[in-house]
Amino acid sequence: MRSASEDLTTRARIRDAAITTFGEQGFGVGVRAIAAAAGVSPGLVNHHFGSKEGLRAACDDHVRDVIRAAKVEFAQRPSPNGLLEQMAEIEEFAPHMAYMLRSFQSGGDLLTSFFEHMVEDVEQYLIAGVAAGTYRPPRDLKATARYIATTNGGGMVMFLQLYAAQHEGRIDYRKALREYADHMTLPALEIYTNGLLTDSMALDTLTRQR
Repeated sequence: MRSASEDLTTRARIRDAAITTFGEQGFGVGVRAIAAAAGVSPGLVNHHFGSKEGLRAACDDHVRDVIRAAKVEFAQRPSPNGLLEQMAEIEEFAPHMAYMLRSFQSGGDLLTSFFEHMVEDVEQYLIAGVAAGTYRPPRDLKATARYIATTNGGGMVMFLQLYAAQHEGRIDYRKALREYADHMTLPALEIYTNGLLTDSMALDTLTRQR
């Protein structure tokens, strides 16, 4: 008989294999291929997740949990070492970024559900940052969360599509993430930290109109 800890380890191994396989091959891949990647039987996949849809839901939750945890940690306890560690380890997020891109490309209900959960996650780390005193309170937290989720998600998709076009349609997600971080992090932090406009005319005008 398997222990609870062994079941948890097997479940995590299947989930992680599924995230990688979905990211590499898309969501049309079958349970048999995922089971082979995890080194288990298809029956064991269904034992832990019930169905391919159940496995997909668990993958969605885990990918979002990983990204949200990193964002919340930095929002609550920002430090030079923490920032540099996250930058140094960014390649470790490669399977999660591949999975996200597949989710964005899938369209329909899969895209809508994943994106709306992303917006909720951004709300959580904005709230955490405001509570910790590291973020300024936005005028409209929900609108700000939706803006960040849209621009970050859309920007990443655009970057990866351009990367693929420059590499004969292939994406090495580890290299792509490193390139993305090297090119985008400094200007993004500068805009978020210092702002871009020299006065509040545009913001004041729109605020008065509303």
